[in-house]
Amino acid sequence: MKKNKLIVKTKSKSYPIYFGNGNLNKLNFLIKKNLPSVKKICIISDRKIPTFLFKKLLRILKKYNIKVFKLTANEKTKNIRVANKIIEQLLKNNFNRSDCVVAFGGGVIGDLSSFVANLTKRGLKFINIPTTLLAQVDASIGGKTGINTNQGKNLIGTFYQPDFVLTDVSTLKSLPQRELVSGYGEILKHALILNKRFFFWLHDNGKKILYEKNANLLIKAIILSCKIKSEIVSKDEKEKNLRMILNFGHTFAHGFERAKNFSKKINHGEAVLLGMMIACDLSYERKLLIRKELTLIKKHYSDLKLPMKINVNFKKKEINKIVHFMEKDKKNTNEKISLILLDKIGKTSKPGRINLKSDQIKKFLNNYY
Repeated sequence: MKKNKLIVKTKSKSYPIYFGNGNLNKLNFLIKKNLPSVKKICIISDRKIPTFLFKKLLRILKKYNIKVFKLTANEKTKNIRVANKIIEQLLKNNFNRSDCVVAFGGGVIGDLSSFVANLTKRGLKFINIPTTLLAQVDASIGGKTGINTNQGKNLIGTFYQPDFVLTDVSTLKSLPQRELVSGYGEILKHALILNKRFFFWLHDNGKKILYEKNANLLIKAIILSCKIKSEIVSKDEKEKNLRMILNFGHTFAHGFERAKNFSKKINHGEAVLLGMMIACDLSYERKLLIRKELTLIKKHYSDLKLPMKINVNFKKKEINKIVHFMEKDKKNTNEKISLILLDKIGKTSKPGRINLKSDQIKKFLNNYY
């Protein structure tokens, strides 16, 4: 398992990520190795997890005192009311700081579970078992916890690193194609912001990863992606500077999601893919990204049938709403909207360098219609 293990190092804590195909079976061993004092485990799971997979998890953890919360995993569930309900139950069941919360699901479950683990008695043990590609390459790394409010996404949250992450690509077998595409968006983002060679590798292998679900290539893509994110997080755990480059495409994406009220019309990964494409177009317009590289990125999108046109998902009259929610983004430090753009494939603009007025962004988005 050594070659499929990555240590994420941050100032507050270092922890391992275990990668593999079928390594959920090693969970019991890994808990005993990393968290020998655990007696009670709270599993917070997505209702959509296949029954056979959830029963397998229960069998593996049968020696522990188990408390289960099954949730409908969507952005509307990720709120203070749901978090408080779970915390109250954990306190009622006398969970203490040597006991553990296990997240079993995608990014929504991971964000909520880590938030709950962090706030209960100022910190329970926390294990993340991401079961979507998006969570395996993004939400499970870096220690961000978060819940949503009526004002926007992830505006209440903390930083809380897990004790370990277990990534098993066999959990992706039942994942709908749309969810795989969603996760691929974050893999592509990591290549675009920091690793040109990885981008060209994806250019050659993207179809096998997305449409053939080649397990070996999937594991390699996940590991490479996680290495990039962990390298950034280890240098800037609390998002003071460098970590902001991970927001490439996300400021647009959060505006898209909120404008659709977190509905099924556009999911997080699709919003990120669309946001990255628009950020690339804006990078070209502002003479940062050369046409040749923009064309390469667009070809990759086109070859893999990735979402790239805002006018497919949004009407022109929705632009004001999108920009309104972009203004609420927690990364903005003044009246302008802060954006990460691309200087070239593998290198972003410096955090804090690109700050645009709302009217400038509205004008740019209107050009798509």
